[in-house]
Amino acid sequence: MHGERNLDTLLKTMQPQLADGKWVFRTSKSGFDAATLQTAILMFREPEGVTIISPASTTDVGLPTWAMVTLSIHSGLEAVGFLAAITTSLAAMGIPVNAVSAYYHDHIFVPYERRDDALECLRCMMRETECS
Repeated sequence: MHGERNLDTLLKTMQPQLADGKWVFRTSKSGFDAATLQTAILMFREPEGVTIISPASTTDVGLPTWAMVTLSIHSGLEAVGFLAAITTSLAAMGIPVNAVSAYYHDHIFVPYERRDDALECLRCMMRETECS
């Protein structure tokens, strides 16, 4: 299974889906305990420390919360320009994006309070109309 690589097809059929809940990005130089890692949907190790994305909790006071939008089309890892087109359109609306590409789908994290604006922009892209 190689996924879709045609940019026009990807954009017209991306089918964005908003995940339930709020998400946070956490980082630690020494890593995280097993219980914390069990709830994480992503872990990435960098020289500066370990970053995880996990569901927000009541103890996350002060951390920005993000909405996760899954682009439901099976996008190929070799696809060119898909995330560039999406982030460019969202940037034009002043919406920051943190993107994660997994094997089957791309996922974008946008500020929780801008989730509806981001979804509307993605739907406009599918219809080939301008985001506003």
